[in-house]
Amino acid sequence: MEKPETLEDFYQKKINWLPDNRQQDRGHFNVFRLEDCIGEGQEPIQYSRRDFYKVTLIRGRNVYHYADKSLETNGTTLIFFNPQVPYSWEPLSDDSTGFFCIFTEAFFTERFRGNLNELPMFAIGGKPTYLLTDEQNAQLSQLFGKMLDEINSDYPFKYDLLRNYVMELIHYALKMQPSETLYHQVDAKSRLTAIFTELLERQFPIESPSQRFRLRSARDFADQLAVHVNHLNRSIRETTGKTTTDHIAERLATEAKALLKHTDWNISEISYTLGFEEPAHFNHFFKKHTRQTPSAFRTV
Repeated sequence: MEKPETLEDFYQKKINWLPDNRQQDRGHFNVFRLEDCIGEGQEPIQYSRRDFYKVTLIRGRNVYHYADKSLETNGTTLIFFNPQVPYSWEPLSDDSTGFFCIFTEAFFTERFRGNLNELPMFAIGGKPTYLLTDEQNAQLSQLFGKMLDEINSDYPFKYDLLRNYVMELIHYALKMQPSETLYHQVDAKSRLTAIFTELLERQFPIESPSQRFRLRSARDFADQLAVHVNHLNRSIRETTGKTTTDHIAERLATEAKALLKHTDWNISEISYTLGFEEPAHFNHFFKKHTRQTPSAFRTV
């Protein structure tokens, strides 16, 4: 999978301009009309993660590819995206309009109790899509209109107000039932494999003896992705030719080699960081995959 799209990538692709406030301590927020960011001359939307959250109100007929699912929308839809799940979208008609806002986790850090990813619409495996009636479309379009007015104002506390508007969007959705007009496309298994790989890689590098590799089994990953473990295993084997366990073991072995060569941590510390309960279990794993003991590898 490609590296996540950053805020800088987003602005360069969409408007060839970088706002001054994108890295301030209070976090970043911005809001746009959808029609100002699509159309002729715009690059296709790539299937990847972003390093920011996004909430979109979109009208028209479109397809979103989200994790291992594809979601067709027709009408007005409110969709929530989090930085942990890769996605892309493509219009199925030429009349797509609407709004979207983007924000970093730091935008809410000091004011929001809990983790944004604990909210149902942002949770991995959650249902991020809400089909809107005409009345709901009018209400939320007005709310996005307020965001646009406020972002362009000189009001010194406008970001506090914008944060409240986003929370209003979230609470509005929490009172609704999510929509799930889903269908699986041919490449759904590839997308599931991609997000598995992303979750695996996100646990590395191990940078301190107190850090620990926690998603160690196919079931651990299946639980995170809200899919059956058999479906995950089948998808990964069909797209890569290797089992889920093979991928996890290969990545663990690679990280073990790096830690043995480039740190002065003892074997017990390395064993712990890689999720092994006992150094003997790590020794057995390492010798199985490299034909050397950890100590022998370190002295080569």
